[in-house]
Amino acid sequence: MKIESGDAKLDFKDVLIRPKRSEFGSRSEVSLERTIIFKHSKREWTGIPIIAANMDTTGTFEVYRVLSKHKMITCFHKHYNVEDYPADLDPNYYMISIGIRDADYEKLKVLMEKLNPKPYFLCIDVANGYSIHFLNFVKKIHMEFPQLTLVAGNVVSNEIVEELSINCGVDIVKIGIGSGASCITRIQTGVGYPQLSAVMECADAAHGIACHIISDGGIINAGDVAKALGGGADFVMLGSYFAGHDESGGELIEENGKKYKIFYGMSSDTAMNKYHGGVAHYRSSEGKTVKIPYKGSLNDTVLNVLGGLRSACTYIGARRLKDIPKCTTFLKVSRQVNDSLS
Repeated sequence: MKIESGDAKLDFKDVLIRPKRSEFGSRSEVSLERTIIFKHSKREWTGIPIIAANMDTTGTFEVYRVLSKHKMITCFHKHYNVEDYPADLDPNYYMISIGIRDADYEKLKVLMEKLNPKPYFLCIDVANGYSIHFLNFVKKIHMEFPQLTLVAGNVVSNEIVEELSINCGVDIVKIGIGSGASCITRIQTGVGYPQLSAVMECADAAHGIACHIISDGGIINAGDVAKALGGGADFVMLGSYFAGHDESGGELIEENGKKYKIFYGMSSDTAMNKYHGGVAHYRSSEGKTVKIPYKGSLNDTVLNVLGGLRSACTYIGARRLKDIPKCTTFLKVSRQVNDSLS
């Protein structure tokens, strides 16, 4: 048994960003686009580094049609069949998502043949990115498809970030275990890592070897997106925040005159019953199913996030999204907001 000493690890709720002197006259002066060159695929990408999570309630073609207009990325969920993919996708703004089964590998090969133009991004996604089978699978995919910008995870520690990048050819490592709104991994297993600290530590390791990271999970509001970027994340992935809209998946229901959409984790009973015929006897559900108040158009939420980011930049003097980390000083707090009227 070992207990790590040192400062307590932090989630987004534990900090605020300290304001600094700024020379901005207007939020419109802030540029939210980034240009990133990926080490292994050699590809250059330009866009706003926000990603819809590869859940079947958010990683949909309908969500893609909204986000791509803003140069944001949608990570499609794993359960689309090959024939589901339309022919008019911009490869800059979507990711294919697969697991590590033989069937996933075969589906990828077919998609690489079918889709034109060819995909740029591939997300290899598992709940536990520490298994040797996962690492070997990622390395195999990199060797066979070196032109793909590989995204892989989820992990929360710097040494596995380095292994994925150096030994497996991964350009973007997905960071987060147990921080999602629909995730109960920490309750079921006791395993996890506070999200902001995970991002800060993994970003430090990644950037030293020209790798990049996605902060996946824990986003409750637009301010949390700014905090994730301030902590060093190159991309931020949103799940529940993008759920509940017209374009989101999930059943629309009405109770007592109010509308809701069903949202669930991909390790929940709901998802496993839908795609795998139930929860296998050797495992348990690590996700929950909830009703999210209906939010209307996704575009309104996107504009709210982008407005929040521009405002955050003006508070700290960051002219570009890329400048947020060097302009960010976090303050540990015991209370974030006055919620007396909530």
